[in-house]
Amino acid sequence: MIRVVDKLLLFLYSIIIAIISAVAVSVGFKWITGSLAIDAIDRLYGSNQLLLTVAIVGIVMFLISLRFFIVSLSRGTVTSQSVDQRTEYGDIRISIETMENLALKAAMKQRGVKDLRARVHATDAGMDIVLRTVVDGEASIPQLTEDIQKAVKSYVEEITGIPVTNVSVYVANIIQNNTIKSRVE
Repeated sequence: MIRVVDKLLLFLYSIIIAIISAVAVSVGFKWITGSLAIDAIDRLYGSNQLLLTVAIVGIVMFLISLRFFIVSLSRGTVTSQSVDQRTEYGDIRISIETMENLALKAAMKQRGVKDLRARVHATDAGMDIVLRTVVDGEASIPQLTEDIQKAVKSYVEEITGIPVTNVSVYVANIIQNNTIKSRVE
C-alpha cells in the first residue's frame, strides 16, 4: 500500500516539477515577456483565492519532498520472501527462490521436459508450486505431468521438510523437431 502511495506522490511531484520547469524555460528564453510575468504576479497578489492555492501547492510540494527525502535516507528493508520453520535448535529460513530451484531440479530429471519455469507460493498449509514447461511430445503428456508432480512434491518435501500442498503443471508447448526425413522412391 505504501509503495502505491509513493508512486502516486512521485507521479504528482513529477507533473508539478515539469510544469515549473516549462515555466522556467519559457522565462529563460523570453517566451514569456517581462510585462506578461509582471501582470501574472500582480493578478496573483490581487486574488486571495489564488494566493491560498499557491500556498497549498507549496505546502504539498514541501511535504512530498520531505517524504522522498526520508525514503531516500531510510535503509531499504528488502528481504526476499522465505518460508520459516522453527526447530528445537533454532529457526530455519529457506528462500522462495531456493524452493523454485529445487522444484526445477526435480522436474528437469524427467525425460521429455525441455524448458521449465517455476513459481512457488507459500501458504499456511505448505507450498503451492506452479511449473510451466515445454515438452518434446514423445511421451504421453498426462503421464509426464503426473510424473513431474510426484517427483517435485517428493523431492522438495524431502529436501526442505516443508509440505507441498499442490503442484500444478502447465504445458505451454511442444518442441518441433527440425529434422527432415528424406524420401526414397
